[in-house]
Amino acid sequence: MPQKAQRLISKAQISVPSVIKKVSEMPSYPHSDLTSKIIGLGIKVHKELGSAYEEKVYQRALYLELQRSGLKFEREKEIAVNYGKVRIGKKKLDFIVDGKIVVEIKKVDNIDNVHIAQVASYLKTLGLEIGLILNFGKSKLEIKRVKV
Repeated sequence: MPQKAQRLISKAQISVPSVIKKVSEMPSYPHSDLTSKIIGLGIKVHKELGSAYEEKVYQRALYLELQRSGLKFEREKEIAVNYGKVRIGKKKLDFIVDGKIVVEIKKVDNIDNVHIAQVASYLKTLGLEIGLILNFGKSKLEIKRVKV
């Protein structure tokens, strides 16, 4: 290992094996590069706006950031709610990014099982694997990946 790298590691008081172990313990998610980009945009919105606004404000701000990023996305995508083969309703989800990732914006005290179930049902209906819940209701953006 180069001396400069060794000095940086010793200054940071970490060992290379511990860093490698932490990275290897991280769960693997489909489309992790894309979800990381979306999360980065969410963090940018949260840093700018904080946690004081209603959900719609964060949705609009993330819309602007997604546009600027050049990512392909759909906003307020309407999906059918079926009972058997009969359509009984419809639901609008906040975003689908690149046809792969469902993104739901929340402004709640905590992400709860009901929010996870909501995104999981969207994923199953659309035949997708991964979704994100971005909760702007805390001092730090709360993020939950949902995988089906």
